[in-house]
Amino acid sequence: MADQEEENPNAIEEPHKLEIPTRRVKKIMKLDKDINKVNSEALFLVASSTELFLQFLAEKSADVAMEKKKRTIRIEHLRLAAKRHRPTADFLLDCLPVPPQPSEQNPPKDRAKSRPDKKRVPFETRSIDAFFQKCT
Repeated sequence: MADQEEENPNAIEEPHKLEIPTRRVKKIMKLDKDINKVNSEALFLVASSTELFLQFLAEKSADVAMEKKKRTIRIEHLRLAAKRHRPTADFLLDCLPVPPQPSEQNPPKDRAKSRPDKKRVPFETRSIDAFFQKCT
């Protein structure tokens, strides 16, 4: 009899333990002005769906990082994983920040040219700018 229960696919299983905080999911859902109350079953479904989606996205991003022979998942890997999965790309790609280009990552080392030349004035000397500022 115990063997029959293990093989029966219609047997009731224990409820899935959520890792994502349901209170936070409920607060996010209530940010929509059209939603007044959130049913516990709907909350469970949205939280479960969110967990599954995040797990899927993390796995795909990890695959991209492994392809690039990297150990750390970066935004570029996340964007590429989203691009490869069309339904995800349709709604998520616009929200992800564009990674900086290689030329933007390394700013110019010569910072002296970007700063205006200001000579230090003695401690008790007022600068001319302070003299002409409007007093309130």
